[in-house]
Amino acid sequence: MKKLVIVESPSKSKTIEKYLGKDYKVVSSKGHIRDLATSGKYGLGVDLEDNFKPNYKIIAGKNKLVTELKKEAKNSDYVVLATDPDREGEAISWHLKDALSLDKNYGRVVFNEITKDAIVKAFESPRDIDMDLVHSQESRRILDRIIGFRLSKLMQNKTEGKSAGRVQSVALKLIVDREREIEAFTPEEYFTIEAIFNDFEAKLTKYKEKKIEIKTEVEANEILDKLSNTFKIESVESKEKAKKSQAPFTTSTLTQTASIKLGFSASKTMRLAQGLYEGKSVGSEHVGLISYMRTDSVRLSDVFIKETQGFIAGKYGKEYIGYAKQGKTTDNVQDAHEAIRPTSINRTPESIKEYLTADEYKLYNLIYVRALASLMADQKVMATSIVLDNNDYKFNASGQVETFDGYLKVYGDFEESKDKVLPDLASYNSKVITSKDITKTSHFTEPPARFTEDKLIKELESLGIGRPSTYVKIIEVLKERKYITVESKKFIPTKVGITVTDKLQEFFSSIINVEYTSNMETDLDKVAEGKEVWYELLDKFYKDFDPLVNEAKEGMEKEAPEETGETCPECGRPLVYRYGKFGKFAACSGYPECKYIPKVEKETKVICKCPKCGGNIVEKKTRKGKVFYGCDNYPKCTYASWNKPTGEVCTCGELIVETTKGEKYCPNCDKKE
Repeated sequence: MKKLVIVESPSKSKTIEKYLGKDYKVVSSKGHIRDLATSGKYGLGVDLEDNFKPNYKIIAGKNKLVTELKKEAKNSDYVVLATDPDREGEAISWHLKDALSLDKNYGRVVFNEITKDAIVKAFESPRDIDMDLVHSQESRRILDRIIGFRLSKLMQNKTEGKSAGRVQSVALKLIVDREREIEAFTPEEYFTIEAIFNDFEAKLTKYKEKKIEIKTEVEANEILDKLSNTFKIESVESKEKAKKSQAPFTTSTLTQTASIKLGFSASKTMRLAQGLYEGKSVGSEHVGLISYMRTDSVRLSDVFIKETQGFIAGKYGKEYIGYAKQGKTTDNVQDAHEAIRPTSINRTPESIKEYLTADEYKLYNLIYVRALASLMADQKVMATSIVLDNNDYKFNASGQVETFDGYLKVYGDFEESKDKVLPDLASYNSKVITSKDITKTSHFTEPPARFTEDKLIKELESLGIGRPSTYVKIIEVLKERKYITVESKKFIPTKVGITVTDKLQEFFSSIINVEYTSNMETDLDKVAEGKEVWYELLDKFYKDFDPLVNEAKEGMEKEAPEETGETCPECGRPLVYRYGKFGKFAACSGYPECKYIPKVEKETKVICKCPKCGGNIVEKKTRKGKVFYGCDNYPKCTYASWNKPTGEVCTCGELIVETTKGEKYCPNCDKKE
C-alpha cells in the first residue's frame, strides 16, 4: 500500500522520512498553498453578504507545486497530512485536503516533537481535520485582512503611514503611550538614610510603626539630628525559605530570556528554534532536538517528567528531584501543546555541541537547562531579618545564606542568587550595637522605561494580545514600517508612528484598544473550541467596524507632509518628505500627477527579476552611498532590501535574501532557508 505524507517544511520532511518505512513517501507543501484572493468588495477576498465566505486562490508561484502534489496524491492509496500541531498547521492541512480533493483516503496526524517514537505513535492514530481549529484560523485571517486592507488604505490616504493592523496598532499605541508618559514625567527628589556597621548596613524604613518617606534634605537633616550612633536590637528572625524554579519555556518566555541572557532578537531566537525542532544530524541520526516552539503552555508530558526525574536522581541524587510546575489558568492560554523542552533529557548540550552552530548550542543549552531545572527541587536559604531601633526610628537589614542549591545546580548561570550574610546578632550579650556612621543619600524618581523587545512581548502576553506565532511579526512590521526606531535596544516611536496612533485613536478607539483586542483573542479561542460560530463573530465585528471607517473617511483630516524647502524641477510644486521602506526621502508634492523623485546613484547590473511587478531588481545607492537593492520600476514598485536577493522566492511570494555573512532568510516570514 503506497502512502503519501505531506508536511509543510522541506527540512521537516527529511527528518520524518527516516522514521517511516519504505511504504511512505514524504513531501512538503512549503507552507501555505492558498490564501485569500483580492477579489470582491474592497478587495477583501470574502463575500460580506454570504457569511463572510472566503475566496481562496493558489499562492503565486505555488501552482506547479500544487499540480505535483495532486499527482502524488492521485498515485497514492492513502495520504497523511502531518503539518504543525496548531491552528495554522490545521488550516494548511485543510487547504491541502480541499485543493487535492482528498476525501476518505486521508488522515490527519499531529505530533509535538519530531522523534521516532512520537512519529510512530502519531501515525497509529490518524484523525479527521478539526474544522473548529480551521475556522478559528480563517476568522483570524479574515479579521486581519478586513482591518489591514481598509485601515491601511485609510492611513495611506490620510497620513504617511503604510499600514494599520489589528494587533500591530495596539502594540504601537503601547509604545506611543509609554513615550508620552516619559515626556510628561517630572522627576522628584527623595532621600534615604542608612546606618553603616562593621559588617552590614541597615536602612531606615519606619518611624514608630508608620512607613517613612523623606521628600526633602531639610527633613533628612532633621531626622539625622535626632539619631545617635547607638541602636537597640529590637528583633532578629531567622527562618528557612524555599525558592522554586521557573516553569519551562513558552514562546514568550523563551524569546524574552534569550534576549536578556543571550542577546538574541526574537526573530533570531524563533529561527534557531525552528531549526532545532525540525531536526539536526546528530551522529548517525537526524532528529528533532526540541518540542514544538510555538506554544503558550507550560505543561510537560508524563513520559518526559518520568525520564527527567530518573535522570536527576542518577546524576544529582534523589534529593534534587522536584515537581512539575503549573501555569497560570487564564482564558487566553491554549493547553493543547507542551512547553518548549528537549526531546530527550539524555541528549545533553555538551553531548551534541559538535553538531550545532555556536548560536544553536546556546539556545539548545538554555532550553535544556530550563526544562531540567523546572523539575528539580527548590533552592533553600536561611533568611535573616533584623530590626534596629534608634529613638523610635526603625532600621531594617536582611540577608540570606544558601543551605541547598536545588535547581540552581543547573540553572545558576542564568539566574543570580547572591548571598548577603548578616552577623549573628541573636547571640550578642548586649542588646545594643554601635554604628560607624549614619548617612543620607539623595535620589530622584525615574520615568517608566521604554519598551525593549523582550519587555514588549511580555506586556503583550500579560494583556492577552497576540499569540505565540505573532509576537515576532508584530515587532518586525513596526520596524519595517518605520513606526518605531531602536536605540540601545529600546523602542522609540517615530513621528509617523505617533501620527498613525493619534489618527486611529481619534476614530477607532473603540476597536483599537487593549480590552477589545484581548476579548477578540478570547472569542477566537472560543471558535477553536467550538463554542462560538466563526461567521457570527465576524459579523458582530463588522457591524461595529464598517461605520467607523466610513466616518473616518469623511472626518479624518489629511496630514500635510513636511516640505524640504526645494521645488520640483519638473512642475514647480514644493518637494516634500515621504516615508518609504528605507525611511525618509524627498518627492514631489504633486504625486501622483507628478512622479518626480531626486535620483539616487545606482548600478545597472540586474540581480534578479522582481516577483511583485516583473521588473528588474538592481543594486542602488542612497544619497549617502549606502548600497541597497530595489526594483527599477520604482516608484510604481516599491520593492527594496538592504540585503542582496538570491533570486529564490519564498513560499509567501517574497524574495529570499542573503546577509553579508551568507545567511539566507525570508524578510517576510523570517524563516531561515
